[in-house]
Amino acid sequence: MPAFTYTARTAQGELKTATIDAPTREDVVAQLRRQRLSVVKVDEETKAKKPRRGSIKMRDVVIFTRQFSTMINAGLPLVQALDILAKQTENKNLSNVTRSVVFDVESGHTVADALAKHPNAFTDLYVNMVAAGEAGGILDTILMRLATFLEKNDALVRKVKGAMIYPGVIMSVAVLAITVLLLFVIPVFETMFASVGLALPLPTRIVMGLSRFLKTYWWAIGIGMFGFTVLFRRYYKTSNGKLAIDKLMLKLPILGDVLRKSAVSRFTRTLGTLISSGVSILDGLEITAKTAGNRVIQDAIMASRSSIASGETIAAPLQKSNVFPPMVISMIAVGEQTGGLDEMLSKIADFYDEEVDAAVSGLLSLLEPVMIVFLGVVVGGMVVAMYLPIFDMINAVQ
Repeated sequence: MPAFTYTARTAQGELKTATIDAPTREDVVAQLRRQRLSVVKVDEETKAKKPRRGSIKMRDVVIFTRQFSTMINAGLPLVQALDILAKQTENKNLSNVTRSVVFDVESGHTVADALAKHPNAFTDLYVNMVAAGEAGGILDTILMRLATFLEKNDALVRKVKGAMIYPGVIMSVAVLAITVLLLFVIPVFETMFASVGLALPLPTRIVMGLSRFLKTYWWAIGIGMFGFTVLFRRYYKTSNGKLAIDKLMLKLPILGDVLRKSAVSRFTRTLGTLISSGVSILDGLEITAKTAGNRVIQDAIMASRSSIASGETIAAPLQKSNVFPPMVISMIAVGEQTGGLDEMLSKIADFYDEEVDAAVSGLLSLLEPVMIVFLGVVVGGMVVAMYLPIFDMINAVQ
């Protein structure tokens, strides 16, 4: 849907400028006239000015949510609070989105409906919680709870991603060092050995063969890696491919444990926050499944949703999936029986946040020596292979 930037004058003579999504310019003019605004100018925005998907960071949304909650709690009207947020936010895309939300709310839409038009900034979870807050008259409380949830969820994601940075950097350095050795260092040794005419040991011949292969077929290696990446992504986008790869990821030693614990923490915190905010358990499970981040976890959650719809419990399908630890299953079952499921889920999430911290620390402490040994064996092995003929030449001279 096109975006239009309008300038209109209020009944008091004040000029007002905002952005709105509408099918045509005539629709924008009609909406402005219904609000008793005198249209000054309506321009269609170029695509470059539209908020782009992924251009709004989670941190910006968290700050927006906390400030929105504070203003509502202080008694400011919705439109005035949103208008202030649109002017003071530093993110241009979020500012444009907020102006569009202001226009929709002024046109008679609910805040949740207005936010739902911008999935690049506000997720299904966000929209449903806001809708529950509006329905219950506790929007400020819901927004504060939502901001806390987003901060904790963002911190959890950063922990898992941070655990991958160190091995990624080490592997990049290793690949770069090996490539430099094979392309520039080994050929110098090869020329020197060829001039001597000495019989070369097997390790030396292997390393020199790898060097010649890389120099000759570097383009084929590049094409092969690119093709593998494209095929892997296409396969992962398929239903069976995503399920197979996500299963494999959960079975990996140590890393699989980190991913499993982070998934459990995200699931329990998301569902607990939704239920305590007044979202129905069926809607909560559906939203939670979409944010699971792993197909195996998602299927287990959707199975629980079907179980609830049939009048059964959540715990039984989760136990059958063999993904969730027995302690989690037991605590969820107790929460269902006592009617305190939201509180129990929050306790599980707090516990598994600490478990993720411990698992990430364990992963890093194990990866560090493994990577150092790997670098030492590969690079050191190549250097030794090149020096073996030199030792033979020294022995022959003696």
